[in-house]
Amino acid sequence: MRVRDDTPPTPRGIRVALLFALAAHRLSAYYEHGQWLTEAQGTTLAADWLARSKNNLPLAERRRLSGLSDRFARQVASQLSREAGLYTAHEMMEALDPNYQSELAQTLLAACEQQLASDEAGLDNA
Repeated sequence: MRVRDDTPPTPRGIRVALLFALAAHRLSAYYEHGQWLTEAQGTTLAADWLARSKNNLPLAERRRLSGLSDRFARQVASQLSREAGLYTAHEMMEALDPNYQSELAQTLLAACEQQLASDEAGLDNA
């Protein structure tokens, strides 16, 4: 992640960042408490995150991104050992600070962007 960028985020950039943040929180909760956040909890977390960043998305979009983040987080967790999952969750949570630089977080952010693009392509074909 970049040290400082004062350009306003694009609507797509907001969605990718929110997907990443929700996945980070989901993985963190899973590895710390052994439970996955519900879709409703993710939707509420999305509203809180958006409010802190002075952005807003409709409820249906927050629900969609909550569901996407759940699928993405579970996919990541299924591919990692517990120790690697703990490390990954920690890196993602740290990367929510724009001043924190992490190659792993950059890779996962790109994966979130691909996940969003795949989901949107699926919606277009529906």
